[in-house]
Amino acid sequence: MTEPDDLLHATATDLRLSTFRLARRLRRERAGDNVSDAHFAVLANLKMHGRLAIGELAQRERVSAPTMSNTVDALAEGGLVVRVPSEDDRRRVYIEITDSGTEIVSATVQKRDAALADAIAELDFTDEQLRTLREAAALMRRVAER
Repeated sequence: MTEPDDLLHATATDLRLSTFRLARRLRRERAGDNVSDAHFAVLANLKMHGRLAIGELAQRERVSAPTMSNTVDALAEGGLVVRVPSEDDRRRVYIEITDSGTEIVSATVQKRDAALADAIAELDFTDEQLRTLREAAALMRRVAER
């Protein structure tokens, strides 16, 4: 491998490991113990994008429609989502987040942001290092959204 390739692969390895560890640490921060990571991801998707059909949710979460249907059933049973029939096509049903589901997403995001802010504060970064973290976050978002 050439030196640029070595740097690219080393960067990818470091990024993978640190992202995985950070994600694991943040997943422990939840507003409710009865909401799994998969359930939270669906609720967050609905909060961000509004009502979606099961097929659209499945595609966004990269799972099968039957798997998403089971997830939606569990969320509906918990009062976190509701099924809304389409006004245009009676065969089509949309999934919509409820106020309770929205509260769980908001509270969980707040807990995760607070936990991360506390961890960053404990490290006593300089302003320059904080700016570097923000720049890295923007670059990581570009990679994630690719």
